[in-house]
Amino acid sequence: MSRSLPSFLTFPNPVNDYAARSTAGLVILLAIVAIVVDHPVVYALLALGFLLRVMAGPRYSPFGQLSVRVIAPKIWRKTKLVPGPPKRFAQTIGLAFSGSALILSLLGLGLAAQIVVGALIVAAALEFAFGLCLGCIAFGFLQRHGVIPETVCEACNNLSWRTPAEQTAA
Repeated sequence: MSRSLPSFLTFPNPVNDYAARSTAGLVILLAIVAIVVDHPVVYALLALGFLLRVMAGPRYSPFGQLSVRVIAPKIWRKTKLVPGPPKRFAQTIGLAFSGSALILSLLGLGLAAQIVVGALIVAAALEFAFGLCLGCIAFGFLQRHGVIPETVCEACNNLSWRTPAEQTAA
């Protein structure tokens, strides 16, 4: 029996890579605020943003909406479609990191929370500046090694450092 998510919880596929990069830039800004303020509420906002994006992409996420509706079309003015499942996986990793930071902060371990969010900033900065999605790379690795079934994302079977044109030719 095949189970599927309700339509209001679907993640877009494909995804505009420039919108994803824009969201990463916004995450960097909020993550810096989280480190500076070092308060559970800010870590909670960071984690909530990731949760909303994991659930339904940009649909319920203020950062996602801003990226899709304003930043990508008006600032980047480009569209580059990439598979959605690796981006959702990357958002899930972001949720794990930001959720861990929230828990650490609630436990009074502010420095540990700041370090975890610092790692999140590094990953988001790579995405924002270079389009290098560490979560997507991990997704491709796990898929190539059979941890994630090929049926999850048939277009992803060849995710690597190659360009989209090279991936199509392979």
